Amino acid sequence: MDAPLRVNERLTIGLDELNWRFSRSSGPGGQGVNTADSRVELTWNPGSSVGLAAAGEAFRARLLDRLAGRLVNGSVVIAVSEHRAQLRNRETARLRLIRILRDALAPPPAARHPSRPSRGSIERRLAGKKARSAVKATRSSRGHRSEDQ
Repeated sequence: MDAPLRVNERLTIGLDELNWRFSRSSGPGGQGVNTADSRVELTWNPGSSVGLAAAGEAFRARLLDRLAGRLVNGSVVIAVSEHRAQLRNRETARLRLIRILRDALAPPPAARHPSRPSRGSIERRLAGKKARSAVKATRSSRGHRSEDQ
């Protein structure tokens, strides 16, 4: 818990870069819910991060670009109140921040190359359409002949 956050081999976040805030959690919890500050809010500012600056400018730019939708006033904010114990909520918040940063730092997926249907699949599709059309044609022709006569 007291160790720096190791996101990957290039990025390690020091404890002094993490800001913690604690408050009372809502929901069930017995008598302790009104007295214990078990809700945890973890804030990390990537713009002023020493660990992120040491990783390189391209690395930093990609992370900031990917995190743009998650930033609140320039910081990543994670709130956890899943557990009754503050210590478990703190550990959950640390793990959640690591997961978010790893997802943001992951390389982009490979580009999809459009493919064409095979000749066999085209022929099977058209044969099915002809068969279905024939079935419907026999239905309608019987009904119209009986009405005309």
